[in-house]
Amino acid sequence: MATDSWALAVDKQESTTDSFGSLVIRSPPRGGGDAAPRKAKGTTKQVENGTKVEEKEDKAAQSLLNKMIHTSLVNTTNQVEVLQRDPKSPLYSVKTFEELRLKDELLRGVYDMGFNRPSKIQENALPMMLAEPPQNLIAQSQSGTGKTAAFVLAMLSHVDPANKWTQCLCIAPTYELALQTGKVIEQMGKFYPEVKLAYAIRGNKLDRGTKLQEQIVIGTPGTVLDWCSKLKIIDPKKISVFVLDEADVMIATQGHQDQSIRIQRMLPNECQMLLFSATFEDSVWKFAERVVPDPNIIKLKREEETLDTIKQYYVLCNDKDEKFTALCNIYGAITIAQAMIFCHTRRTAGWLSAELTKEGHVVALLSGEMTVEQRAAIIERFREGKEKVLVTTNVCSRGIDIEQVSVVINFDLPIDKDGNADNETYLHRIGRTGRFGKRGLAVNMIDSKHSMNILNQIEEHFNKKINKLDTDDLDEIEKISN
Repeated sequence: MATDSWALAVDKQESTTDSFGSLVIRSPPRGGGDAAPRKAKGTTKQVENGTKVEEKEDKAAQSLLNKMIHTSLVNTTNQVEVLQRDPKSPLYSVKTFEELRLKDELLRGVYDMGFNRPSKIQENALPMMLAEPPQNLIAQSQSGTGKTAAFVLAMLSHVDPANKWTQCLCIAPTYELALQTGKVIEQMGKFYPEVKLAYAIRGNKLDRGTKLQEQIVIGTPGTVLDWCSKLKIIDPKKISVFVLDEADVMIATQGHQDQSIRIQRMLPNECQMLLFSATFEDSVWKFAERVVPDPNIIKLKREEETLDTIKQYYVLCNDKDEKFTALCNIYGAITIAQAMIFCHTRRTAGWLSAELTKEGHVVALLSGEMTVEQRAAIIERFREGKEKVLVTTNVCSRGIDIEQVSVVINFDLPIDKDGNADNETYLHRIGRTGRFGKRGLAVNMIDSKHSMNILNQIEEHFNKKINKLDTDDLDEIEKISN
C-alpha cells in the first residue's frame, strides 16, 4: 500500500529482545503497581438505544501492542524530508553503520540486533544525533522505522562510562513503553558492560539523596521529575542527552505534558534534545517546539492514500442476522485464506464470534477489555494461521501486517464520536488487506439508512465508488474473487 499510515509495524529491536543481563539494571520490583499487565483504557459512550458505540483505544496501549506483535522493520516506500536548523550547513546521510565511526562495542551490538544497514530514518537522523557539537532533533517516526535503535545508539555514543553519574535521560509515556526501550538499551549495550541503566518508574523507590551511578536513566515523566527535583537522585544539570519518545502519546496522557516541560527546563542549555512522535497534529507541534529549541526536523512525506489494490463492495441487509447470512454466503462461494471482521461493539463481536464458531469456523476474538499481553498472544496465533478468522473491535485496526489476510469485512462501518464516517479508521481497517503487492477485498455490511449515509461519506472522501454485491447470487460472489 502506498501510504505510511498502513506501514504501522514495529522496530524489530523493540519487540523481540530478551534480557541479556549484560548491563547492570536497577529493575523495578516485580509485583509493584507498575508491573501489572496493561489493560487498555478504551472509552465507551451510551447512545439512545442503550447500546454502546465502539471503544476508542488509548494511544499508549496501541503503541505497546504494535511493539509486541511485530518482529521486523517495515519496508516503507515513504521518502524522508529533512529540514535543517541551518539550511547552509551540509546535509549528511549514511548508508552503512561503519560511516558513523562508532565504538567497536556499539557496532557489534548493532549487528547483533540484526541491523545490516541503516533504515531510511536512521540514514538521516544518526549523523545529526552523533554530530559534534550536538544537534537537536524533532522526528516523525512511526513504528517500524528503527527510531528507537537510533536514539539508543545516540545515548550510548555520548556516554562517558568513566563518569559515574546520570548523563542520558529518556522519558516514555508508560511503564511498559519504558521497559521496551530498556530492552533495546540492554541489547545494543550487550558488548559495552561499563554502561549502566536505571529505571525511574513508579514502584522503584530510592531514598532521597541517593546518587545514581547509572549513566542512562529511562522512566516515566512523574517519577523522573521526582528524581530530578524532590528526591535529588539525578542532577539534571549533568544531563547531556534528553530523549522524549512517543510525544503524541505523551500529550494524550493527563499531566505528562506539564511534567515533561518541567523536566526539560531543569536541563542545561547545551543538553541535546531529541523528540519523536508518530503523528504531528498541531498540538504535538506546539509541544515539540516548547521542548526542543532550534531543532532539525525529519518528517516522513505522506504519500497519496490509494485504494487501488483493494476491491470494495457493500451488501444491503436489514439486520445483523441478515449480515451473518451474507457473511456465510461469501465464505461459501470463495476461498478465503484469512479474514478480519470488524464490529462496532464488544457485544456484537462476541455474538458474531460465537455464531461463526457454530458454523465450524476457527475464530479468534479480540476486544478492548483484554490486556495488551492477551491481545498480542491472540494476534500472534492468528499470524501463525492457528485461527482463520479474527473478529475484533477497533483495537485491531492498525499495525497488523499479516500476508495471508485476503478479506476484510466491516460488519459495522466505523463512525466517529459525532456519528459521521471515521475515514481514517476505515482506511486502516481495509488496509489490513491488499498488502505486499497483492489484491485485497473489502466488504461493507449496510443495514440502515444511517450506515448507507456513512458509506456515501466514505465514497466521497476517497473519491472511490463502492459497488453493490448481491450475496444471494453465488456466481456474482465468485466473480469478485477473480
